[in-house]
Amino acid sequence: MPKRKALKRIPRFASEAAERRFWLHHDSAEYVDWAKAKPIKMPSLKPSTRTISIRLPEALIGDLKVLANKQDIPYQSLLKLYVAERVEHELRER
Repeated sequence: MPKRKALKRIPRFASEAAERRFWLHHDSAEYVDWAKAKPIKMPSLKPSTRTISIRLPEALIGDLKVLANKQDIPYQSLLKLYVAERVEHELRER
C-alpha cells in the first residue's frame, strides 16, 4: 500500500471571502483526509439567497396564485420550485 503524503495545514482566513478564494484554487484532498470523514446533518443550514426582480404578466401571476393556493403554499415558493425543477431538467438534458 502506498504511503500517503502528509496533509498540509489549513491556513487561518481573515474572512469568508478569503477562504472562498483559497478553496477555489486549492484541492481539499491535500488538506483533509476524506477517508476519515463522516457524514453529518445540518438541519438549520439554509442556502444563501438573493432577491431579484422579475416582471411577469398579471394573468400568469394569477394562475400561479391559484395553483399555489391548491397546494397551500405561497406563490413565490411555487415559482421557485418550478424554476428549480426546470433548471435541473435542462442541466440533466445536456
